Amino acid sequence: MRLVLVGPPGAGKGTQAAFIASAESIPKISTGDIFRANVSEGTELGKLAKQYMDAGDLVPDSVTVEMVRNRLAEEDAVRGFLLDGFPRTVPQAEELGAALQATKRPLQRVVNFQVPRADVIRRLSGRRSCPKCQATFHVEFAPSKKGNACDRCGEMLVQRSDDKPEAIETRLKVYEEQTAPLIQYYAHKRLLSELDASGSMDEVFEALFGVLAPYSAI
Repeated sequence: MRLVLVGPPGAGKGTQAAFIASAESIPKISTGDIFRANVSEGTELGKLAKQYMDAGDLVPDSVTVEMVRNRLAEEDAVRGFLLDGFPRTVPQAEELGAALQATKRPLQRVVNFQVPRADVIRRLSGRRSCPKCQATFHVEFAPSKKGNACDRCGEMLVQRSDDKPEAIETRLKVYEEQTAPLIQYYAHKRLLSELDASGSMDEVFEALFGVLAPYSAI
């Protein structure tokens, strides 16, 4: 299975990606993970990316795509992979497509997670995290048993700055501006499947697995 998941922040892509990757025994790959790995390992690409990040600039597509290309060449991705949140733009999609065609492993499906804007804001604004043990909670869907304190270590929970209402609006605006053309791009290539991701985790997983059944190895 060679798959890309796209959708707004808070759509549940990460959760569902972990389920699918485990069920299919394929790696779940995100650019965040790749950046961290390259920087911590001190690779040439990692050093280059760090220069941009330290300067507060966006890492160029050429560097990001090369990191992704290298990751997809690793042994655990030979039989399949799941890309979570990449590509984000049409130029990145074109670069990825060319790289995969060169290895005769084209994408099989791109799934667009659709969630009403109000639900996304509700999901993100309710998230709380523990600055000490990194546990995560949600004030509505998965609250701590200790209220505003972490029920694992007792530390007071915090709301990430990018989960505050004004930051969420900015994140959604950027996503919508960048991703609308990407959705159209994959739809034109007949690779796109739309998924209603507004239900429970189990409901979304069942619907997603139904979409992916023709490409499953199990």
